[in-house]
Amino acid sequence: MRYLFLFVFTFNFYLVSAQISFNTGNVQFDSDLNIINTRARTDLSSFRTDMKLSYNISEKKFDYMNTNLRMFPGEIYLTLEISRIAKVSLDEVLTVYKRHKTKGWGVIAKELGIKPGSAEFHQLKNSTSTRNSKSKGKKHKNK
Repeated sequence: MRYLFLFVFTFNFYLVSAQISFNTGNVQFDSDLNIINTRARTDLSSFRTDMKLSYNISEKKFDYMNTNLRMFPGEIYLTLEISRIAKVSLDEVLTVYKRHKTKGWGVIAKELGIKPGSAEFHQLKNSTSTRNSKSKGKKHKNK
């Protein structure tokens, strides 16, 4: 029984802390997205509420992205932020995501008009970095 508990604990820790490759074309941007992803996976309920309030996404759409498309929280955030910055519908971003997910987020963003080095790309990177900073501040306030 003790070994089973240790295995489950280790496996869950691995799942929560595992990093994914976002392939945005920028190492710092990928790192920031992994931070968002890791924090969100430790408290998915709070992340869901944050996304609903920040992007006006329905529970049904969030669940579709999380369950049916098997998107990680960082990918859900990135999808919503690309939709906002590129001024395209969430469904359009999801269509491009399904078509190009194996090629990475850099390809997806580029197809939606967010080119590397563009003002929109910098806005996307900066909003991700800012979200991490705010998240860190919330953690310190709760201590």
